[in-house]
Amino acid sequence: MLKKDLRKQYSKLREEIPIPSLVNSSLRISNRLLQLPIWSFDYYHMFLSIREKREIDTSFTLSILQGRNKNVVVPKVGSNGKLLNCLLSNETKFKKSVWQIPEPVQCNEIASKLIDVVFIPLLAFDTKGNRVGYGKGFYDGFLKECRPDVIKVGVSLFEAENSITDVSMEDVPLNYCVTPEKVYTFPLS
Repeated sequence: MLKKDLRKQYSKLREEIPIPSLVNSSLRISNRLLQLPIWSFDYYHMFLSIREKREIDTSFTLSILQGRNKNVVVPKVGSNGKLLNCLLSNETKFKKSVWQIPEPVQCNEIASKLIDVVFIPLLAFDTKGNRVGYGKGFYDGFLKECRPDVIKVGVSLFEAENSITDVSMEDVPLNYCVTPEKVYTFPLS
């Protein structure tokens, strides 16, 4: 299936999810993330949920990371359209961007090369680890700035599609994707 069709289909499916189901699924995903071999690292990049788009509530996973004393980095879109990696602290204050994304007001920027694990928002993914986001390319650009061995973890409310037919050379695939029901592991390319 084409990315544009998947965006349309999964955006509509997400709109129809009742809030209590979204919260339950988010908690299940967070608990399932604990099964991954990713918890011995130092720097974790975590997206903050766009509530208006019924994204997975990442606050549960943030609590796990903070409870394990991990360095948590959250994204902010810079003036050049690139993602900035802002170190989260107890003093971090947030403001919603034009896309309704909670972003730090002040950014204590961390180099992309320091990040060990990236949690990636997505609308859909396939059985090969290809992913579909909103189509802006923020994460593809950011992931190319990370080390080649950075661990890429998608989180999805829905199970894998068989195939995304218009994958390009610019697309960066996942290592893992976690849904409320399952953990997907993808072979390293």
